[in-house]
Amino acid sequence: MNNESVVVYLGLGSNMGNRQENLERALGFLSQRLRIAKVSSVYDTEPVGSVNQPHFLNLVCQVYTRLVSTALLALAKGIESKLGRRGKSGDPRPIDIDILFYGDQVMETPELVIPHPRLTDRAFVLVPLAEIAPDLRHPVTGKTITELLGEVTERHKVCLSGRIAKEGECTRYR
Repeated sequence: MNNESVVVYLGLGSNMGNRQENLERALGFLSQRLRIAKVSSVYDTEPVGSVNQPHFLNLVCQVYTRLVSTALLALAKGIESKLGRRGKSGDPRPIDIDILFYGDQVMETPELVIPHPRLTDRAFVLVPLAEIAPDLRHPVTGKTITELLGEVTERHKVCLSGRIAKEGECTRYR
């Protein structure tokens, strides 16, 4: 446990069951151990990688914690398990909780890589992150989240949830 609170950004996603409820329940469990400062809007996004699965709902939250990064990972995995996550990475899941940034820490272990290794390529993470922390700087690249979002080359839609999207209303990233 740290003496000082650390600012952490978490990415949450769900594409099984009641996706909105899964996100809300995960935030509820997180709030029992962390101080949630900001939560982005919820975005409906196309799956990346294994595309033959339902769309995701995604959000990003800013939290404060005194947990060390490995304890935070254990908390996230425990919440995923409690909400019914089974199977391997890439499978549909009721909840996925990723540590995107842990302060300005840079680390790589077999269990945990911070900053999240694929966040710079993923509009479904960068769009909600830019909403709540546009000027946050990536500790490795030195670029802001807004700058990283402008460089995304992945092709998929990111739409504000709760709206029936008409052609052209969603942002399709290259």
